[in-house]
Amino acid sequence: MQSVSRSGEQSVSRSGEQGVPERDAECVPEQGTECFPEGVQSGSKPEGSTERYTRWINTLTQQQLVTQVFTSHGPTVIMPTWFCSRKWFDYVGKFDEGGKGVPEDLLFFYENLRKGGSVFRVDHCLLLYRYHSEAATHAVLKETIWKNRVAFLEERVLNSWPSFTIWNAGKQGRRLYRSLSATNQKKVVSFCDVDQSKITKGFYTYEESKDKPKPKIPIFHFTDANPPFIICVKLDLTGGGFEGNLNSLMLKEGLDYYHFS
Repeated sequence: MQSVSRSGEQSVSRSGEQGVPERDAECVPEQGTECFPEGVQSGSKPEGSTERYTRWINTLTQQQLVTQVFTSHGPTVIMPTWFCSRKWFDYVGKFDEGGKGVPEDLLFFYENLRKGGSVFRVDHCLLLYRYHSEAATHAVLKETIWKNRVAFLEERVLNSWPSFTIWNAGKQGRRLYRSLSATNQKKVVSFCDVDQSKITKGFYTYEESKDKPKPKIPIFHFTDANPPFIICVKLDLTGGGFEGNLNSLMLKEGLDYYHFS
């Protein structure tokens, strides 16, 4: 890992990522900026290798840079483009160098938010990311990422909500429910879905529960469910069908729902 600095600002980069030299100066935050991190748009090589991810990371609004920090995509600005002051970097606490399999980027990003940092992006494509099967990111177990994401979602959102609905009565929604603390499980008032077979079934039974009787969570059509929602449906996979359903409810992201998948 390399670090380069200018006037007290710090960026972090790794081999395999390539900057665009003629635009590098645009990445540098204004003198005295401490709010972290600032990032840039990016592309991938081979072209199309991370198509959905690249589209997501480059089109998030300023608000979504903060509201969509819980998804499986990870940090909402790509790590090799982060810029912040040295003072802020030291305040957040540096990276967890615990060894292979530690998601140090994600943990640092979360800690930045915990300590009051914000997220910004320069809207130019200044990074070419080389995707390959030997990348270090593949050494991090998906289960490790999942546990950290769930814990952060509970800390930042669910612990302060009195009740909520999980949008997806399928595998991902049920997995989230099972992963929650007992306290937050009790706050789940329903699942919602568009799959008529799941809706007709009427409820999800938490068979692994030690409670008697075992918890049964009702399943509704999304138009009959009550917000706020934790959405466990992946974006950009249904030809706009899911996004259209969500938009039809005229809800506010970050208030009425958060994306988790």
